[in-house]
Amino acid sequence: MLGLVNNPGALNAQHNLGRASSKLNQSIERLSSGFKINRGADGPAALVISEKQRAQIAGLRAAIDNTEKAAAVVQTAEGALNEINSLLVKIRSLAIDSANTGVNDEDALAANQAEIANALETIDRIAKNTQFGQKRLLDGSSGYKGVASSDTVTFMRATSATMAGSYEIDVTTAATRANFTADAQDSALAQDEIVTINGVAITLNAGLDRAGVQARINQFTSQTGVVAEDDGSATVLRTNAFGTSAKIDAISNVASSNDSSGIGTTLVQVAGTDIEGTIGGNAAVGKGNVLTGSAGASKGLSVKLAVDDTDSTSTVSGTQGTVTVVNNALVFQVGPNAGQTVNIAINSVASIGLGIGQDDNMFSDLSEVDVTSAAGAQDTLALVDAAIREIANLRGTLGAFQGNTLESTANNMRSTLENTINAESIIRDTDFAQEIYNFTNAQVLVQAGTSVLSNANLSSQLVLSLLR
Repeated sequence: MLGLVNNPGALNAQHNLGRASSKLNQSIERLSSGFKINRGADGPAALVISEKQRAQIAGLRAAIDNTEKAAAVVQTAEGALNEINSLLVKIRSLAIDSANTGVNDEDALAANQAEIANALETIDRIAKNTQFGQKRLLDGSSGYKGVASSDTVTFMRATSATMAGSYEIDVTTAATRANFTADAQDSALAQDEIVTINGVAITLNAGLDRAGVQARINQFTSQTGVVAEDDGSATVLRTNAFGTSAKIDAISNVASSNDSSGIGTTLVQVAGTDIEGTIGGNAAVGKGNVLTGSAGASKGLSVKLAVDDTDSTSTVSGTQGTVTVVNNALVFQVGPNAGQTVNIAINSVASIGLGIGQDDNMFSDLSEVDVTSAAGAQDTLALVDAAIREIANLRGTLGAFQGNTLESTANNMRSTLENTINAESIIRDTDFAQEIYNFTNAQVLVQAGTSVLSNANLSSQLVLSLLR
């Protein structure tokens, strides 16, 4: 029976043609965009998973860039440390040359010391100026940095064992310099006199008053490490250095009297004392005028105490304010998610923080070395060797961080990125082989549907022919 009003055959053909057209349009969209998921309706669950993976992919790419930049920072610091190491080797060579006292005269020793001083200035300059962009790397601002509340305390260094915080410095026993007070001299020298101080023979000419004797002794301070001062009636000898390593051996060829230097013909041997105290209430080890925390949160923190204003042979004593330590370690984001960071602290490599705490050494740190005497050259060698070890260890730490942490992490993320991109591609990218099949199928159905719809509409014409 033919329906003239509703024409259900045509409606059915139209319905199927619409479905085929929708599928054809979807295939065209997928083939032209390259994605089978273009909107939420194409696959809600797949879209959610895909968007999360896209965020992860972007994070992985950024994190890989971060590790490469971090490696560049580490390489910058390591390159500067390599130059510092070269300077230390040069200083060591000069110290060895200066220790050859059987050959060198005072001018040669002074020239070596001047060159060492210049090298130390360069080390400090490198430590201060090495930076990546605007970030300084070797001045302590990228590691453990300390600020003292009192000008009697100088922060020297902290280590990875030191916890950030404020620590009270309490000196229970002041460090002293080796010192000796000669007998009173109230007249000019009656005769020529030879005074030997720490192995250096010093000629005192007849007629020198007490001030003249002291001035003459001080001309040899760079060789003896000893300074002559006046206490109002006699000459006081004291070392520049503090602690048990600071020593004075003094003797004269003229008996003590009021018209001699007052040192006398009996060998005088005196030594200083090491500082004692606590840092933040924790035990500390004293070496010269340097306190180094040996336990608790302040372990590894080293500070230098100043000379007492009222006594040039002693450091200050008692409570000397606080030192606040801040951990400014470099932090690198090396993962695609929050909290995936690594850090490394690069402490200051300025000369004042190198070679601290060497036993039986007149120098407390690298900045104090002096090779104008045989003893000074030997102690310089020991201290420079310690500084070279410290720089080498720091370079090793940076190298391990770069190779084992940064580069290994980057390699792992590159592998993860590859697999994540592959997984996201499976979910979201168009399968062209399958979609060409769908496209061809839909295209055939659209063409067939169009033809059928055209034929279905002819049924109305057949009904009309019955009415003639």
